[in-house]
Amino acid sequence: MSVIGVGIDVVDIERFGESLERTRGLAARLFTADEVDRPLASLAARFAAKEALAKALGAPVGLAWHDAEVVSEDSGRPLFALRGSVAARAAELGAVHVHLSLSHDAGIASAVVVLES
Repeated sequence: MSVIGVGIDVVDIERFGESLERTRGLAARLFTADEVDRPLASLAARFAAKEALAKALGAPVGLAWHDAEVVSEDSGRPLFALRGSVAARAAELGAVHVHLSLSHDAGIASAVVVLES
């Protein structure tokens, strides 16, 4: 296995919340039905994860937000469910493993994504 992509993103949680309040329908555009009802810090971390994944994939045009869903294992470990445009780009790059780490503390949410072949 070798690393074929790395992405990182940070989000100011309060500012992200203000954006969600100000822009009607933004949450529904960014998050799946299973993601959207989570607490604000968790939403901010998931947004950071999707941004980090896009960076790891080379930020191609045409990725759909709902095609990268952050889900949790029973242990609580976050991982991505990829489909559609995002799964196609990952396959094009030869990504077999997608590693995800999320954090939120002190008003900041962050995510790191590593793609391996």
